[in-house]
Amino acid sequence: MFKFQHPGEAHLESMKSPSGQDRAAKDQALPTKLYRRRWVIVILFSCYSLCNAFQWIQYSIINNVVMKYYNVASFTIDWLAMIYFVVYIPIIFPVTWLLDKKGLRVIALCGCGLNCCGAWIKIASVRPDLFAVTFFGQTVCGIAQVFILGMPSRIASVWFGSHEVSTACSIAVFGNQLGVAVGFLVPPILVPNVDDLDQLTYHINVMFYGTAAVATMLFILVILVFQEKPDIPPSQAQAAIHASPLLDYSYIQSILQMIRSAPFFLLIVSYGINTGSYYAVSTLLNKMVLTHYPGEELNAGRIGLTIVVSGMVGSIICGIWLDKTQTYKNLFQTTLTGNNIQTTLAVYFLSFTGMVVFTFTLSLGHVWVVFLTAGILGFFMTGYLPLGFEFGAELTYPESEGTSSGLLNESAQVFGIIFTISQGKLIDHFGTVAGNIFIFVFLLVGTILTALIKADLRRQRANMLHNTRLASKAEEGICSSIILNEAAL
Repeated sequence: MFKFQHPGEAHLESMKSPSGQDRAAKDQALPTKLYRRRWVIVILFSCYSLCNAFQWIQYSIINNVVMKYYNVASFTIDWLAMIYFVVYIPIIFPVTWLLDKKGLRVIALCGCGLNCCGAWIKIASVRPDLFAVTFFGQTVCGIAQVFILGMPSRIASVWFGSHEVSTACSIAVFGNQLGVAVGFLVPPILVPNVDDLDQLTYHINVMFYGTAAVATMLFILVILVFQEKPDIPPSQAQAAIHASPLLDYSYIQSILQMIRSAPFFLLIVSYGINTGSYYAVSTLLNKMVLTHYPGEELNAGRIGLTIVVSGMVGSIICGIWLDKTQTYKNLFQTTLTGNNIQTTLAVYFLSFTGMVVFTFTLSLGHVWVVFLTAGILGFFMTGYLPLGFEFGAELTYPESEGTSSGLLNESAQVFGIIFTISQGKLIDHFGTVAGNIFIFVFLLVGTILTALIKADLRRQRANMLHNTRLASKAEEGICSSIILNEAAL
């Protein structure tokens, strides 16, 4: 059903068996260079991704306060987060097409500019009868997210060497996670639960003006600093793509070929389940915590912060682990069975385990226990995000990393909508345990699907083939030198 010839296979095969004049050219090292600017690019991206992620969650964590101010239902406030998922689904395809046609700088300008625009629109919505305006501003921020969410692996590949792409991807994802963390922590502090609407108006204005100021500053920095790509590619894999002859390119055909790949299709579904679960838990966290701990709005934000901060640690550790070991497939090898345990499978299974523990400790009545179990959940659930991006880039090389990340995030948005609505309804009618059981059952399904993924690491193979070829050439040169010296004697 899923059998097909990946477009990169022809390229990889040509690297294995060049002929004629191409053989001589391919035996030479393609020029590569690492620029210091790469760190500026990834950190700047991480910062405006942070700002956008903050705006995603800033309403949900003070759900009860926003309900009171705008006099709307809790489910309506949930839609302020879910609108990010909804707009992503139709817009990601033209955005990834634009990325392929115009490159990273245009995408960065669009994403950061729309994020800034949405922040200023929200300032005009600070009045109890203007909920529609705040929803419109949030929709603009959601559109901005489409230009941001799938870019980490593309930036890592375009700017960073083969030994540091996973770390760079983790740093890029780190900004988004940090934004969610700030979104959990800051709104409950800036917008306390007070009954006076005039005071609420003042506090909401403070939050919105602060966000708009940061978004504006970042947009100016992107205009001045953000560069499309380095003059010389950073890795042999990127150099090989640049050196390949330009062929007719079909964006639609590229997408179809990706989803027909059995390993990548399984990754799309499993990634969507994991990330959709994370979105649902983050959106409904305020509701879950306040159900068992009334009046604990600040602690609800701090628990969310714990989930995300522990996840950021997990992301960085996963990224460094992959760069040091290059073991997307083999985390370790059991001496008894000889079976290889996938890195993705290990992290995914621990995400499932963390969700189970969180579910059955939430109602124990001890807030410190919730902090502990939420931290365990976050470490693995959000630590999986950059791993999934980089795994997708490996499985689909030499296709655009923006397209593969876009498909992964498309799946995440679909599952995020389904899970948020379903879990929210289950919590309302049957309680938090029923809602969380719904989530961890799907995480178990995702774990099984992850176990079925065949790790076909095309990007690594491209780098290894080139390095092997150069080593062979060097060995031939040494042997020739020895023969000539012996002949001279």
